[in-house]
Amino acid sequence: MSMTDPVADMITRIRNGQRVGKGKISSPASRLRGAVLDVLESEGYIRGYKKVESEEGKPQYEIELKYTEGQPVIREIKRVSTPGRRVYSGMKDLPRVYNGLGISILSTPSGVMSDIQARKKNVGGEVLCQVF
Repeated sequence: MSMTDPVADMITRIRNGQRVGKGKISSPASRLRGAVLDVLESEGYIRGYKKVESEEGKPQYEIELKYTEGQPVIREIKRVSTPGRRVYSGMKDLPRVYNGLGISILSTPSGVMSDIQARKKNVGGEVLCQVF
């Protein structure tokens, strides 16, 4: 079965895994998903991830979720740009998530990065998701 929005699928797996208190979850691997996970790891929202082979021989990411004092680090994660409604933002119009306490993850011509990095590099792009 084909998937129309793989990033939203990964975000939902992370959200659901944290709601039930899992330590690790798995998600099918792709370059875009890996780039989003790189940003989440560098900003401290997940412990880490690694690429593994599933039983069917397909590559998957094993994502280690992060908790502090029993509560998930990611309080809110939501998809902004969808396949049916793309949301683009210029450098001057980049959204601030909870007045700078959260991040937006963008797909820019310079690669996938957080809104903080995009402001430093003076680039805009497609707003993939917001994390708080």
